[in-house]
Amino acid sequence: MSSEDDGDMMENQAEREEKTRLINQVLELQHTLEDLSARVDAVKEENLKLKSENQVLGQYIENLMSASSVFQTTDTKNKRK
Repeated sequence: MSSEDDGDMMENQAEREEKTRLINQVLELQHTLEDLSARVDAVKEENLKLKSENQVLGQYIENLMSASSVFQTTDTKNKRK
């Protein structure tokens, strides 16, 4: 083997190592993206659930307030007479 062949082999080895490193990095980034996407989906689902619960609670509070005499609007004209 000549020194030129040794240089080519070393260069090929370095290229293979770099390709392997880049492939591993891409795979890691894909997994990270999948994890983030799953987290976003979970947060969206939780947000919809909380919005629904909030609407139910809002309606419940509104019903309680309308049923309570404390929150009833008073007619000031009738009180003056």
